[in-house]
Amino acid sequence: MINDHALLFDMDGVLIDNTRYQARAFQLLFRELGLSTNARQLLRRLNGMPATNILKTVFRAPVPAKELKQYADRREFLYRVLYWDKRRELAGLSPFLRAARAAGFKLGLGTGSAPETIGYILDHLDLRRYFDMVIGKEDVDKGKPHADTFAVAARRLGVPPARCVVFEDAILGEQAAYRAGMHVIGVSTTLRPEQFQAPLAVIPDFTELTPERVLNLLEQRPQVPRPSRALARRQYMQL
Repeated sequence: MINDHALLFDMDGVLIDNTRYQARAFQLLFRELGLSTNARQLLRRLNGMPATNILKTVFRAPVPAKELKQYADRREFLYRVLYWDKRRELAGLSPFLRAARAAGFKLGLGTGSAPETIGYILDHLDLRRYFDMVIGKEDVDKGKPHADTFAVAARRLGVPPARCVVFEDAILGEQAAYRAGMHVIGVSTTLRPEQFQAPLAVIPDFTELTPERVLNLLEQRPQVPRPSRALARRQYMQL
């Protein structure tokens, strides 16, 4: 029985394939604000951050926190309208989560979303029951790409970082995992496989993944990669 490893999951782009709807919501907001920013390109770089931090990068001058929050709330409303009847889990997710629990893995969710947004997905799809704990935006001081989200998750699960595997679809989430001292399996809903830094594997969904394969991947590559210096030097890594 496996009882000393944990699997940590991002939400957007991992449990669900919703990045294009997130991008569309941002693009509609930018249109309302008279901004020409390309939302798809923006999310390829910044996906995984809280919306307020993403929005900070699109204005030339500083914007008050209260105003950023209003814009983020507007984006959230647009996203929910667009995604309302499209909510469904990524193929193979529930069977894999059941198999992982049966194999003794502890399961956690680590996302930059607020509680109501987490509930919008987890509770609608009845996924919360699979997770031993959920870490969201309000549970950490610094979101991704900082290590806090996954570090807090591992601590609450009582599992050492080196025995944690993070499922991520985003560059910043992958960097957060490496900063926390954890391995990553990439999910290619947002990025092409070659755009990840150094994952154990990249999967399109969970249909072919088994708990045994996760353990085999860990045995083959026990050393956790260091965060990319090139990515760490980018401006958005300082947010």
